[in-house]
This record gives sequence, C-alpha cells and structure tokens, in this order.
Amino acid sequence: MPASKRTPRPPPAPPPAPAPASSSIKITHPERVIDASTGLTKLALVRYYESIAERILPHLADRPVSLVRAPDGITGELFFQKHPETRMPGLRVLDAKLWPNHAALLSVDTAEALVSAAQMNTIEFHTWNSTAKKIDQPDRVIFDLDPGEGVSWAHVQEAALLMRAMLTELGLESWLKTSGGKGLHVVVPLVPKLGYDEVKAFSQRVVVHVAKTIPDRFVAKSGGANRLGKIFIDYLRNGHGQTTAAAFSARSRPGLGVSMPVSWDQLMALKGGAQWTIATAREYLSFESVDPWAGYWTKRQTLAAGMKKLA
Repeated sequence: MPASKRTPRPPPAPPPAPAPASSSIKITHPERVIDASTGLTKLALVRYYESIAERILPHLADRPVSLVRAPDGITGELFFQKHPETRMPGLRVLDAKLWPNHAALLSVDTAEALVSAAQMNTIEFHTWNSTAKKIDQPDRVIFDLDPGEGVSWAHVQEAALLMRAMLTELGLESWLKTSGGKGLHVVVPLVPKLGYDEVKAFSQRVVVHVAKTIPDRFVAKSGGANRLGKIFIDYLRNGHGQTTAAAFSARSRPGLGVSMPVSWDQLMALKGGAQWTIATAREYLSFESVDPWAGYWTKRQTLAAGMKKLA
C-alpha cells in the first residue's frame, strides 16, 4: 500500500507514537464475524484501527471517551462503556475529580489503547467536546445532520451547505465529516473559554433559527415522528457529558461504515454518510494527498460575534 502523502497537521496535543500493537496484544477469536452482511471479522476491525492509529489518535487523545462494544457482533447486544469496569491495557483512567459524583472516565491516548479496545470488541469511539485538561470548556461545537425516513441524500448535502453558510454568516469556519451512518457532521473548532451550557444554548439557537426559516426541511426536535421527511439537526450532542462518534471511528451498522473527514469541495461528490467502510477506508486514505482538516487544529475562534448576531 503506498505511503500517505497527506499534509502534516498539528494535533491539539503531542500525538502519541503508534506502537506495534499487533505484536504486543493478543487478538482472541480473530475469525469471529462481526458483520454478517459483509463477512467482516474482528481481525479486520483490529487491523483497521491499527493501520489508522496515527490519524484517529489526535481526535481521541486526552479526551473522555465512550466505547461502543459489541461482543456478539453488530446484531447482538451493544453497550456503551464510559468507565473502567473492564480492564483494557493501555487505556488511561482519568482523575475522578474531573467529573464529581461520577465514576472515573477513560481516554484512549495510544495505539496500544486503541487496539486493546478493539480487541475487547469496541467498534465505535465516541468523545466529549472537551479535553480532560479543560473538561468543562468545550473546544468544539457539533451539528449532526440526522435525516429522517424519506429524506434524500441530495437534501442532506444541501443541509450541510446551508449549515456552513449559516455558520459563516456568524463568523465561524466549519469542517465536515461523514457520520459513518446516514448523515453528516458539521464541526466548529473553538477556543475553550465558554462552558457547556453556553455552547449548547448557542447551538440550539442556530438550529431553531434554521428550522423556523425552512420548516419543510428541518426540525429542531428529536424523535422519529418529528423527523419524517425532514432532517433533525442534533444540537443535543453539545451538552455536558454528551458524545459524538470520533473522526475515523467505525460504526456498528451493516457495512461497518467509517466517519471520514472530508473537504467541503468533496461534499457534492459524496454518495452517502457511509461511503467508506473499514474495508475501503485504508486504501482511500493511502492515496489522500491533502489533509482536508489540516487547518482545523490551529483555527482560533470564539462564539462571541455569533452570539451577538443571534441575539
């Protein structure tokens, strides 16, 4: 596989050096099929994460994480693990004082931790909008475009463009990634100054404004009945303790789609939110010549101007 020629990106913290995880962590039941629709196995998932460790770790490191584990594959029982109930080599247990009156949180900071979690049947990695160092001050705001039944992919693409235009009007630059499922994620990096309540309130005002402006396309309320033929712009993920699937995370759905960072120029050529899977993502990334999120890590912006305009 050709080496990647991506433009180096400065991560929010020094990137952990990927370890030769396959030689240090024994993979049990590697032949177990975790997605019957494709025949993809546990080993394929582990090898995927091992191969993209350098790319996903900057999105995980020093950030509280929730693991979506599937011991019996994606058709079996799935459960979230937020706390260190199960020992996984390499995973860091964060200081319990960071979230008073709750059990300690976890973070995935190294390739060893990443592959260790995959060995323990973790398919998805979901992260908080803040790092452990500033756990009460989000460094991003996320708008999850979640299409209801009957919504065409073209409408999801148009929704992303509309969200970008709205955010630009508010003085905010945004980045795009596929969700790995049916929709798209529009991500706005922030200087971590405001608290969760303020950031969530801002995102709610943006969504309510869009839903009121184009009510036949968008809703600001969750629930399948509300989303019928419309797109729910999920702002609830911006609350304290809420999580979103990280960039490059696989999704526990048929096909094992991947949440892939893309450029805005790629948007109209996308064929769906799960265009890449753990079986196809590595080849695509190996030929990627420019990192579409290179500027994300160094963008310094606040919500101050946007909040004034919305008010």
